[in-house]
Formats: sequence, structure tokens, C-alpha cells
Amino acid sequence: MPLGYAAPLAEAVDHLAELGYDGVELQVRDSGAHHADDLVRTVEAAGMKILGVGTGPVAAHDRLTLTDPSPDVRRHALFRLLGAARLAGVLGVPVTLGQTRGTFLPGLEDMQRLWAERAVQHLAEEATLHGSRLLLEPQSRANTSLWHTPDEARALIDTLDSPAGLVLDTHHLDAEGIDATEAVAQHASVTGCVQLAAPGTRGPLTVGDPRLPSLLRALHTGGFTGWLTLEHTQNGDSHQAAARSWAALDDAAATLT
Repeated sequence: MPLGYAAPLAEAVDHLAELGYDGVELQVRDSGAHHADDLVRTVEAAGMKILGVGTGPVAAHDRLTLTDPSPDVRRHALFRLLGAARLAGVLGVPVTLGQTRGTFLPGLEDMQRLWAERAVQHLAEEATLHGSRLLLEPQSRANTSLWHTPDEARALIDTLDSPAGLVLDTHHLDAEGIDATEAVAQHASVTGCVQLAAPGTRGPLTVGDPRLPSLLRALHTGGFTGWLTLEHTQNGDSHQAAARSWAALDDAAATLT
């Protein structure tokens, strides 16, 4: 994953633990519940926790989406996502959905929206059935045709029969012209994860970023109980990128005490 730590899992968690991180969000491509024991052993050996299961590679690597015109592709995409939900359930963590919902084609928009809504309902039910919870990520229109803002995503999850929440990503919020601190303040109670990156570059965070203290304060005030993910480019050195972002967050947190 270009926005994730570029190393085998065992090496990545060792390095991240040394830097002070508490846990990891796993991005899965084709993993199910039968992989849970191996993942837990690897991550816990470093003193870390698995905090969430992401599904970005389903679309990013294999071009599988819930709105593809091909029924076989849509079924395959949902099959992968349901497997991730079952894995998340065994791990006892939420499962997130981002760009795998796909993009619209001219003349098919209404049908594609219906396909996506039905699939998300199915995914949310599967997650709940197996002890997980679906988190839907608002993403910019450069990535998907559906649910670009926190309000749009929240309107959808409010229609679901199963409990669900949000992932808020500062990069996508910036791309849609939405102030991240205001979004967090408004939606902290239903947000399970906040994904962070430097504004503009989508690179590692920098010490002194004026947004970070206000963002952390809004999370605290809003009763946020989820996790923060550093989802950004690695600049060719994941360890250095993770260290930079950790230092920036640590510095921002210090201003609140």
C-alpha cells in the first residue's frame, strides 16, 4: 500500500512499537477469518494491537468495486469485503469501507447507487453478525462518485439496520473543502477512526502543524474513542515517515496538557 508502512508485517510492527505506536490498522486484499490467529501472533509479539481492518486494496490492487457494470465483479468485490468483515469480527475490531464503492458511468448512476446501497447494507449486517462494525469513509470525488462528505456518509449509515460509523480522513476532507476540525467536532460521536496526513502534500505530519492541537482538542471534547491512523505517503522511508508523524502528534498532544 503506497500510503502504508512499506515492510513485512513483523518488521513494521517492531519498528512502530519502538517509535511508541500502540497499534496498527491492517489493509487487507484477500484475507478472511482463518488468517486471524497468525495476524494476532505477529502483531502482539511486538506488544502492539490490531485496531481496525481496512479494505482499500480490494479496489486499489484488484479494481473490484460495488458499482462495476459487471455482476461478476460486483459479487467478487462484495465477497472480498464480507471476508474482511468476518476477519474483523474475529479480531474484535471495526472494518472500514472507502474507494471500493466505485465510480458512476453515464446513464447508470441511479442503478449503481442502488447496487452500492444494497451492498453496504449487506456488509454492515455481516459485520454486526460477526461482532464487528462497519465504518464508512467519506472520500473525495477524485476517488469515488458516492458519499463525499461526512454529512452524506452519515445520512447513509443512519438508514442502515445495523450499527455503523464514520472514518474521517483529513486528505479527503481537504479535497472537498471541509474543515477537518469542524467535521470532527460535529461527528466525533460516530467516528471510529481519523486518518491523518500533511495538508497539500499528503505526506508525513510535521511538528508545529497548527491544525493538530485543535483537531485533538475537538476529538477529546467530542468523546472520540477510536484510533488515529497515519495514512500518508512514505517518501521512500517508512520508518522515518512514521517517526516524523509520531513526533508531530506527540508535540501537538503536549500543548493540550
